[in-house]
Amino acid sequence: MGVLRSYQLRLRRKRWRIRAYRKSRELRCVVNRAQGVHPNALLVFSTQRNEMVRLPYFLEYYRKMGVDHFFLVDNDSTDGSAQYLAAQPDVTLYATRGSYKRSRFGVDWLNYLQIKFGHGHWCLTVDPDEFFVYPFCDTRPLRALTDWLDASSIKSFSAMLLDMYPKGPINSVTYEAGENPISLANWFDSGNYTIKKNPLFGNLWIQGGPRARVFFPDKPAAAPALNKIPLVKWDKSYVYASSTHNLLPRGLNLVYDSWGGEKASGILLHTKFLSTFEEKAREELTRKQHYAGSLEYQAYADGLDKNPDLWCKWSEKYINWRQLEILGLMSKGNWA
Repeated sequence: MGVLRSYQLRLRRKRWRIRAYRKSRELRCVVNRAQGVHPNALLVFSTQRNEMVRLPYFLEYYRKMGVDHFFLVDNDSTDGSAQYLAAQPDVTLYATRGSYKRSRFGVDWLNYLQIKFGHGHWCLTVDPDEFFVYPFCDTRPLRALTDWLDASSIKSFSAMLLDMYPKGPINSVTYEAGENPISLANWFDSGNYTIKKNPLFGNLWIQGGPRARVFFPDKPAAAPALNKIPLVKWDKSYVYASSTHNLLPRGLNLVYDSWGGEKASGILLHTKFLSTFEEKAREELTRKQHYAGSLEYQAYADGLDKNPDLWCKWSEKYINWRQLEILGLMSKGNWA
């Protein structure tokens, strides 16, 4: 990497750290239980708005995985989810009425909390509709993965976002609070993905799946990115650059083997496409708090007018992580 590019990245990293501290003024601590977090705790960081229907299963899923504590930012919810989170004994909750868009879509808020609370911890950054799947997750807790990563001197772990959907119209089955969303949205695209390298940050850029196929058929390059690096052994000098797509320092993005081998990787099962989706999409289109003037949500709204069935004859029904590895969507690498 050239001297100029290295200098540009150092400047961006410094600027985003300053932004994180500045944007922390928008955060109000509702309840702080961080004093009970032990030095080796596994942490989840997330932002949410009006996700009450999703939160019970989200917390249950990650507790069973071995997560010790949750740091959440509530962005002006009106559905009781903030009150629900404040009552959870393993949750530290911050609230804000600040602009999601002006916080770089929540990245600034979470960068601040990760700098403040995440240093020295393995931190998993996920949305309430994302469910982390890793090699051997059916038999080994998350601690086994992070112990192996520590022993291998690996500080970041990638997971491709895999859009899940039901067979039939999205709103054909009502999703209830506490229900496993994968029991309803249990199909995915086994292929239909493109990969290219981001020359500045060094990460892979992945697009495709049902969102590109159905909502961006004429502009696949405008489809949402599916590459994520959600699990990081955090250091207070780190920052997420763009959602969890990439980080600084740049070396944290090198989560793939450029020599033809395979590094261990995971999957984020993305359960956006449930009966709650239509109302959420129209609300976010009105709020215009998302990337590129909410272009993604405009595409969703246009597609929903046609009542799309994301299922197609090439769809695959989800079984387990081993199936995803066989399909080449994730890998156990040399973790045996």
